[in-house]
Amino acid sequence: MKPASPLDVRLFDDVPILCAPFPPQIHVEALEDPAERNASLLAGLLQPRACISPKHLYDAQGCTLYGAICQLDEYYPTRTEAAIFARHRHEIADLLPRHCQWVDLGCGDGAKAFDWLEHVAAARYVGVDIAEDWLRDTLERGAKRFPDAEFVGIVTDFTRPLSLAHVLDAVDDYTPVMFYPGSSIGNFEPDEALALLRAMRRHLGRDGRLLIGVDAPKEPARLEAAYDDALGVTAAFNRNVLRHINRTLGTDFEPAAFAHRAVFDRERSRIEMHLVALYPQTVTLGHAQRRFEAGEFIVTEHSYKYAPERFVELLSQAGFGRIDRFSDERGWFNVFLAAPAGALE
Repeated sequence: MKPASPLDVRLFDDVPILCAPFPPQIHVEALEDPAERNASLLAGLLQPRACISPKHLYDAQGCTLYGAICQLDEYYPTRTEAAIFARHRHEIADLLPRHCQWVDLGCGDGAKAFDWLEHVAAARYVGVDIAEDWLRDTLERGAKRFPDAEFVGIVTDFTRPLSLAHVLDAVDDYTPVMFYPGSSIGNFEPDEALALLRAMRRHLGRDGRLLIGVDAPKEPARLEAAYDDALGVTAAFNRNVLRHINRTLGTDFEPAAFAHRAVFDRERSRIEMHLVALYPQTVTLGHAQRRFEAGEFIVTEHSYKYAPERFVELLSQAGFGRIDRFSDERGWFNVFLAAPAGALE
């Protein structure tokens, strides 16, 4: 059933009046409970090759630093994707359903999505993010900017099964468009990425669409510079995760005792971000201790880079049919618009 418009007209003594917009709604779904989260963090740190899930990079300080990274000269993905969107916006919009519900996956501040809403006459915005406070701010700003659209938020963790159907299916007049920019899909291992794409496909029904940004392989020096800038902003972003873990787990990491490193693994076509111990040290991890020798490292992020044909194959395996690709003149970054298989047959 279609909900009332955010600018709802009702009758009072047979006189129509314009009601105030409905406040944005937030649903909390599929999050780890604190005990589960802490156990997972400790398990990763105690592995022979220590690791931290990249989702832990994005506490409040991490989000601020990431915003600064996106403005750096070396960090080409954000501005390259933005240029593709700007150049092809009308062409892409013509291929999208009108009056859709725009599902902004990993929405952050919503800025990338907000540029699209008026072009597709979106009737509903569904922001999806792990950070509830950030999401609430995004919804409130969006509702002020687009008073004729409904704004809904879902707090969830993409490392868990994607569960959005109860929110998307609450309205039957708005076709979903899933929007996943920024090459965030690259942070997942390929089998995890395929599982997430399949989950997206299930949420789209027959007529929905997926609009997704994907970084492409290029020379290692260019890639490594994007993840290890000269100003050291990415290094601060990476080391900040140790401060976050100290607060979360009560550990005693010394962030300054670890160096940031970004390396491109050509065989796996991925950037790896590491925190490298500068000297031998022992860290208390709950009831355990972990010895880090000089040069030993913690893996904090993988960012896979997909050649266009490889990502088209992944989309096909996930159940998508027609796939349109939009790129920049250098082929550094690709945007894919994918329709479920059979949708246009």
